[in-house]
Amino acid sequence: MLTALVVGADAAERSRTAALVAAAGWQVREAAGVREALTAARAGEPDLVVADLDMPAGDGPALLRRLRLTGSRAHLVGTAAEVTAEVREAGSAAGALAVLPAPVDAGVLVRFLLGRVTAGATSGPDTSGQDDGRDDGRDDGRDHDMDGELAGRLQELYADALPGRLSAIDAGARTGNAPALAYASTTLAGTSAQLGHPEVAELCRAIAADARRGVLAHELVDRLLDLATA
Repeated sequence: MLTALVVGADAAERSRTAALVAAAGWQVREAAGVREALTAARAGEPDLVVADLDMPAGDGPALLRRLRLTGSRAHLVGTAAEVTAEVREAGSAAGALAVLPAPVDAGVLVRFLLGRVTAGATSGPDTSGQDDGRDDGRDDGRDHDMDGELAGRLQELYADALPGRLSAIDAGARTGNAPALAYASTTLAGTSAQLGHPEVAELCRAIAADARRGVLAHELVDRLLDLATA
């Protein structure tokens, strides 16, 4: 299985991006900053690194440069709240294949992963084709077909990953592992909200909120399992 490392100081945004990458079929780890990310990369070389370029003190581009200098062959992707020409240039100079706008749109990210990374992107940055998530105005029918295919692919990936996500939530509740329960619930909430499953997302958010307070919401977990497997 392809592995990904998602790096960002904002825990909520990092988890949301990680959930989208996981929905595309990747095994995902998270890191809050440069040191944690480099430790994770040394422990197991990722195939993909998605880094927030807005991290304090220029840590996002610095991380990408450090990864390249240490010999990492991972595909590098940056995210930023404002994808200006300067931000794109900084990301490209650091080795990023693309800089995507944050919060990351599910369609943009997964289209990029399935098309340019999974199918084989170049090992270096490609500034000519960087995707900022905007529509260029061209419409010859192919974009609609691609969007339809992408939506179908996303739903397939969601369905394939759902049993494992539910199993992790159930295990966290049964074993009393509140941090694991919160993480698994937050991950499923992110993908469910993005892919049109609001009731599942709402339950997952409630379970995660309780778990962060040390409360194991067994009744909510049971409702989630019934709803998601109906």
